[in-house]
Amino acid sequence: MLLEGKTLIVTGGNSGIGAAIVRAAAAEGASIVIDYVSHGDATETIIAEVEAAGGRAVGVEADVSRPADLHRMVQTAVDSFGRLDVLVNNAGIETRTSILDTSEDDFRRVMDINLTSAFFGTQFAAKQFIAQGTPGLVLNISSVHEDWPMPGNVAYCVSKGGLRMLTRTAGVELGEHGIRVVNIAPGAVRTPINTSTEQDPAALRTLDAAIPLGRMADPAEIADLVVFLASGRASYMTATTVFVDGGIMQGSVGL
Repeated sequence: MLLEGKTLIVTGGNSGIGAAIVRAAAAEGASIVIDYVSHGDATETIIAEVEAAGGRAVGVEADVSRPADLHRMVQTAVDSFGRLDVLVNNAGIETRTSILDTSEDDFRRVMDINLTSAFFGTQFAAKQFIAQGTPGLVLNISSVHEDWPMPGNVAYCVSKGGLRMLTRTAGVELGEHGIRVVNIAPGAVRTPINTSTEQDPAALRTLDAAIPLGRMADPAEIADLVVFLASGRASYMTATTVFVDGGIMQGSVGL
């Protein structure tokens, strides 16, 4: 199995892309720490699925916007499985508001969850990798909107643009320790964040028409890329972004 013997943390790991990553990584032999802030029942369901299939997983209720909780999350991995190999910074939110309408509280909340959490999560994970004396990997679930403006969702775009530079700079700084940092930038994915689009036939047709492959991604397709990058088969990749968007960024329709 591709991830046998590895321990992964997945933030926001009990729904959407995060849950798909947990299932895919566990199926490849990884031990998983599932971070969540709500829906503990969903976390328990995923853990039961993983264990029924012969895998190992634990949940940790941790608010990624709080550095102390991030530190506890990393410690949970060490206490539960003896080590940490991969941190997946997946948790994220959006407000779908313009620069004229975004409140200070909304802006700070998006930054704290999408960017500040990744910054300190990367810091704590890197310190653990160095303490172990092992190479490690940080995977950030970014977005095509780290590079592609989305009017009406400005705070989200700013947070993902910051994540792009965090990945590039941290990847350069940490390379001497054998630590890699890589962004994965999905386009449209069938997750709860896109439920309103899926339930609006006209909006869904417009979106699908803008994607060269003609459809949104399934979360499992993002998870498969995480498994590949975490497997060691991309061991020379760092400080960069991998776009997995069905070709939407090459089109002319902005969404």
